[in-house]
Amino acid sequence: MARADFTFTHPLRVRWAEADMQGVVFNGHYLTYFDVGITEYWRAIFYGDAAQMRETLDRLYVVKSTVEYHASAHFDDALDVCVRIARLGRSSIRVLFELHRGGAHLVSGENVYVHTHAGRSEPLPEALRVHVQRFERTPLQD
Repeated sequence: MARADFTFTHPLRVRWAEADMQGVVFNGHYLTYFDVGITEYWRAIFYGDAAQMRETLDRLYVVKSTVEYHASAHFDDALDVCVRIARLGRSSIRVLFELHRGGAHLVSGENVYVHTHAGRSEPLPEALRVHVQRFERTPLQD
């Protein structure tokens, strides 16, 4: 996937606590970076309206995460967390992530979220669909 396919990018700097003794980011932190990215993505599409974010997103849960490591990030690296919604299903959302350091593509990932209530999936809120479709410039998958 091309970096240009991502509508949203958030800058992030690797902190000391996220790296091992050799200064390499511990693998589990990449999921945290994805979480930071999707949180800022939601903030962008909802124009910072915290109440609307909570109301729309309070029932979204991660059911699948994948991470592919291409190269390591290191302490004090300035990273770009690239985020895009690839698919809106009836009750699920497929989110793609990439981490870049300058021109280097370090990590790719995916999270699948399901909208639920009382332990059962339920349709995504229409407001969420509208905001995502307005925001994304890359066509969503069917």
